[in-house]
Amino acid sequence: MDDLIAPKMSEQELAEFLTREFPQVAGDFTIERLTPQGVDLRLRVAERHLRPGGTVSGPSMFALADLGVYLAVLSRIGPVALAVTTNAAIDFLRKPEAERDLLAEVRLLKLGRNLAVGDVLVRSDGMAAPVARANLTYSIPPRRDRG
Repeated sequence: MDDLIAPKMSEQELAEFLTREFPQVAGDFTIERLTPQGVDLRLRVAERHLRPGGTVSGPSMFALADLGVYLAVLSRIGPVALAVTTNAAIDFLRKPEAERDLLAEVRLLKLGRNLAVGDVLVRSDGMAAPVARANLTYSIPPRRDRG
């Protein structure tokens, strides 16, 4: 993203928002850090995230990517619960290791008034090669509808 926008929410504020608005999944994720381009997010892999064959399921990897872009957007625009995914694509590149957490490196490529576009690389913790790559577009509600 050419024009870096300073975060409006801290890591702690994002975590509190997630716990308040999405308690059903908040315990699965940890915000590792805000970055100049977005956010780094961890999926704490548990048995419920695995599929037969001893690997992390595709839906779990997608959830990590989707939530990562959502949090990156919110970190820049503030707590707007109604920002929603309008487009998503994910490439599964290799089998993630079931005994390792997954880390998502999220970069916002565009943050406009109405749309945000993000790119995500997902890696098994401690491994260099990505296990998945995703790009997502979010719709940002008009200012009068925020909050």
